[in-house]
Amino acid sequence: METRRRSMAKALSWQAVGLATMTGIGFAFTGSVAAGSAMAVVSGLVGLGAYLLHERVWARIAWGRA
Repeated sequence: METRRRSMAKALSWQAVGLATMTGIGFAFTGSVAAGSAMAVVSGLVGLGAYLLHERVWARIAWGRA
């Protein structure tokens, strides 16, 4: 079992990788680091909200539970 601290560190490092990746993609499409960064932040927030909603929906579904 992994500690909460380790889980948080992994989540934050994964989010950093995602922000860096999305900034690069945004820069490639727009030619602007500022626009790429803005896209990365918005994408991260939308993704977080979608993930939380997805988890709440699946919490109500009994299929596949033992």
